[in-house]
Amino acid sequence: MITPDTKDWTWVLERSCDDCGLDTPAVVREDVAGMVRANAASWVAILGGDPEELARRPKPDVWSVLEYGCHVRDVFRLFDIRLALMLTEDGPDFANWDQDATALAERYAEQDPALVAAELDAAAEQLASAFEQVEGVGWQRTGNRSDGARFTVETFAQYLIHDPVHHLYDVTGVRI
Repeated sequence: MITPDTKDWTWVLERSCDDCGLDTPAVVREDVAGMVRANAASWVAILGGDPEELARRPKPDVWSVLEYGCHVRDVFRLFDIRLALMLTEDGPDFANWDQDATALAERYAEQDPALVAAELDAAAEQLASAFEQVEGVGWQRTGNRSDGARFTVETFAQYLIHDPVHHLYDVTGVRI
């Protein structure tokens, strides 16, 4: 059983991450699309490994590489939906997303790594393309998470990119 992550990760908008090394506040919003694509390419390569190894958890309470890959795919999908809401609605409220419940319900540990890689790549491309369409005052549009965190599209982009970068560090141990 995975211990649920209850941390408020919005602190990454204020300082660099000591674990993965990403200086999130210094991320240039226009660079996020390329960063999403580069991150996805790394995941696709990793998910091309031995399926049994990819599904093996390093510890019982730590996700396997496959489970992390599924999570990153779903993060890209969710953030694409939320970005569209921010760009088309005034200050939308985002429904809570329980990543741990999703991992169980979607049976992350049993998914096909090759399919996950293809879906992750497609989701990353969709999200990267959506960020490339943002211009001008669009970067200042807002959205609200269910816990009260408020984002502009710019801070949303910065917050987003930390997640897949950090999880790539989780599975590779390589810092940015």
